[in-house]
Amino acid sequence: MPGVDPYAYLMQVSQQLDRLHTRTQIETVLDEVEYLFEIIPPELQDLAEPLIQALRERLADADV
Repeated sequence: MPGVDPYAYLMQVSQQLDRLHTRTQIETVLDEVEYLFEIIPPELQDLAEPLIQALRERLADADV
């Protein structure tokens, strides 16, 4: 995800969280956020952790 503003991307995902309905959508975004989590500075990781948790919960509740 070169050239991505991590803060803006996390904000975008959090705003669109309710629009993710299928497993494929949720898994794709979760993979992207988890990857971003690994490369962002530690001070931004605190912003990503609740979003990762919310995505995991949506994935657990998602239709197959």
